[in-house]
Formats: sequence, C-alpha cells, structure tokens
Amino acid sequence: MDVRTGGAGRPPDAPADRPVAVVTGASRGLGAGLAATFAAAGMALGLCARTRPAVPDGAQAISAAVDVTDATGLAAFADTVVGHLGRIDLWVNNAGVLGPVGPLVDADPEAVRRTLEVNVLGVMHGTAVFARHVRQRPGGGVLVNITSGAATTPYEGWAAYCASKAAVDMATAVAAAEEQTTGLRAYALSPGVVDTDMQERIRSTPDALHPAASRFRLLHAQGAFNSPEWVARYILGLARGDAGAGTADGGDGVRRRVPDESGSSDALP
Repeated sequence: MDVRTGGAGRPPDAPADRPVAVVTGASRGLGAGLAATFAAAGMALGLCARTRPAVPDGAQAISAAVDVTDATGLAAFADTVVGHLGRIDLWVNNAGVLGPVGPLVDADPEAVRRTLEVNVLGVMHGTAVFARHVRQRPGGGVLVNITSGAATTPYEGWAAYCASKAAVDMATAVAAAEEQTTGLRAYALSPGVVDTDMQERIRSTPDALHPAASRFRLLHAQGAFNSPEWVARYILGLARGDAGAGTADGGDGVRRRVPDESGSSDALP
C-alpha cells in the first residue's frame, strides 16, 4: 500500500482536532470533488483509490493506493488513517465502475465479475471496516454508500451496474439496522447525474447498446448536472443531521437522492 501524508500529521495518541472523512475512489470525478469540498469545510481526509489520489491544497490528509476489493488492504488503510488522524467520523464508499454496457447475453463474464466485486464487495468491505471502527470508540459515525437511480430502474444495457447498485441499497439498509445501537447512521445516496468520465462513456454508447444514452446526451446538452460540490454539501448536511430533503423510495430514511442542482431553489448547507 502506497501511503502519503499531506498537511500536518499528528501522533496516534493526539486528540482529533477536526472531523475526519474517508473517501474511496477519490482520485478523480465525484470522489475528488468530494475530497476538495470536505477539505474546504475544514475536515481532515483519508483518501484512497487504485491510483493514489492527490491531496487537496492545504488539507490534512492520508492518501493511499488501495483496491477496495481487497478487504485486508482497506482495513489496513483505515488503521493508518486512525493512527495519523485519531478517528474517522464520515466514510463515503464512492469507488465504483460502470462495467460492461450492452445486452447481458453479450457481456464478458470477467467484466461482469469485476463490476460486482468493485461495486458490491468494495462497498461491503468499506461498510464493515467503518462499522468496526465506530464500535471501538465513543461517539457515532456517518456512512454514505454511493448508489444510483439504476438501483430501482431497469436500464437496458446496464444489467451488471443496475444489479450492483440494487445490492448496495439493500446492504446499506441492513447495515443501518444492524448498527443502529452503535450510533452509526448509514445512507445509500444517489447523487443524481454528475458529469464524470463514466458519463462521457455513457454518452458515447450507441443507443442500440444502451437505449437511455440519448437521455444522458440531452442532459449534457442542457448542462443539467449536479456538481461534486453540490453533492458534497448534501453529504455534509447528512453528517450534521440537517439534510431532510431527498428521501428516496421506500421511505426508510436510508435511501436518499440529492436534489437536482440545475434550477433548484434549495439552499443546501
């Protein structure tokens, strides 16, 4: 595990002087945007991805190259964050892949396997690591697992991705029930449409392979995206317990959707 520190570190026995957030898949896209906004809000950071993420300017951070499908490696990363920063208050399982696009009958089985490993096992590993940490120290914690509207909408051409996000929703709901007495609050958060490399790939997919691609091309033409900063502000509200908007289907309080930023009058914190 390639680990780097950014900003001023502190010895393991020193008390935490600011809240600490871990973000997986933090090397680009939504994850990098979350890291930048969390840092600007005064949080210390634990950042990981398969490629070691850059540390936002001025942030107090631990950054490491970690594959979230490696449960042992992810646990070791969490231990390193705690050793340098004292504790973890917010954990965002953001790492994910789109996987094969096209009819399931034509999909490469290896690509399907990798999609489920990253999107499901990676989230479950991170959830378990954080839940164990919260159980071992005083105070609660907030877990955010990034999901998608694809968890409940059957998009043709996205069988592996849709299945993986449906699994994330249910795994998060189970974790919320199992950990309710420990002070851990768990959310499956759909961030809305954020313009990332994944979106570029979706827009370039022929409609014959993914009929909904035309919808995402229209959103791009209209600029109707949620920015990473907007999503991060919603997550910060969840962490403070004051983001009531956006409860998704089921009404269980676990599944949430970030309000649309474009044309929104909502004043997120």
